[in-house]
Amino acid sequence: MSLFKIDIENCDKDGICAVECPAHIITMTEAGPIPAAGAHDICIGCGHCVAICPKGAFSLDFLSPDQCMPIEKDLMLSANHTEHFLRSRRSIRRYKDKPVSRELFEKALSIACCAPTGSNRQTVKWLIIDKKEAVRKIAAHVIDWMRYVEKNHPNVAQTMNMEALIAQWDTGTDRITRDAPQLVFAYAADEFGSGAADCHTALAYLELALPGFGLGSCWAGYVNYAAGKWPNLAKALKIPENHSCHGALMVGFSKFKYPRAPKRNAPDIRYHV
Repeated sequence: MSLFKIDIENCDKDGICAVECPAHIITMTEAGPIPAAGAHDICIGCGHCVAICPKGAFSLDFLSPDQCMPIEKDLMLSANHTEHFLRSRRSIRRYKDKPVSRELFEKALSIACCAPTGSNRQTVKWLIIDKKEAVRKIAAHVIDWMRYVEKNHPNVAQTMNMEALIAQWDTGTDRITRDAPQLVFAYAADEFGSGAADCHTALAYLELALPGFGLGSCWAGYVNYAAGKWPNLAKALKIPENHSCHGALMVGFSKFKYPRAPKRNAPDIRYHV
């Protein structure tokens, strides 16, 4: 079976599909585009060829134009809208005592899965902990790890402010998962060299998508760090063998609203000469 088919009546032979193909597997002829030798084995499944064709004449054996989301000019962000959207995002550390429905969260997660990945391998896997008592158990594992570090590696514990975090935990204040109703982990198989970058990018996409669904998030740095250091936590998470967790987010409904966005430092730029 051919990798792609062309609607000859609609194809205007502009060659854009061949130019845009990142794998260089489309050859232009007088009759129109044809697959290059070995195209089926080389194709990375990115769908650029289908998405770029202005006539909708290009279809892959796994993707047709009508399966793609149309790009609507009226929904494209202006420079001002883009600035407002990105600068208004805040790390949320105070959450309502309200569970996040799986249906709502999965809508946001489906957008995060559009994040670019190395060679379009789509390596990112997700672990969702959406029961509050289970989230607290994860935080307790992190505290156990911190107690171990404080006892056996006091210099490290001091650098990471563990003594204060443990003391606050013991008095009922959770600064590990911030009483969030949900934790989200992104992990990938170790065989993929781009796994860490893929997970980080997907988590960033998720952070940006969540406010559109009324949700907020914050990176759970202590949790993610402990996941790679504390066997009891790794066991509790059940991350598959030969896979690594590359990031974790706390997710929930923000308890407060921010009426303004603080300024940040100007870019630290150096142009290569």
